[in-house]
Amino acid sequence: MPTDDQLAHFKTLLEEERARLAQQLEDLGEGDDAAPSFDENFADSGQVTAEQGENRTLAGSLREQYDEVLHALAKFDLGTYGICEVSGEPIPEDRLEAMPASRVRVEYA
Repeated sequence: MPTDDQLAHFKTLLEEERARLAQQLEDLGEGDDAAPSFDENFADSGQVTAEQGENRTLAGSLREQYDEVLHALAKFDLGTYGICEVSGEPIPEDRLEAMPASRVRVEYA
């Protein structure tokens, strides 16, 4: 189980990641009513459609990462951060350092 100092460190990492992901989602027009701007009169509408599809795919991936970070932050409130959701054993520090939002030990990933 991580120490209080380690927990504070991991929580800081997760809060920074949450802010970074929220900004990226906002930049893509997610998270608010704004949408990314595309020139509707652009001659190559296929290009616009492709870019819109790429943005939707990227936004979906960012949203998944964002949700994982929110889940990890919620585990702090429950007192279960750093505990494997499969085995109930502590997640090694090295794994949490590499992936602070980890839900499980590497053998269960």
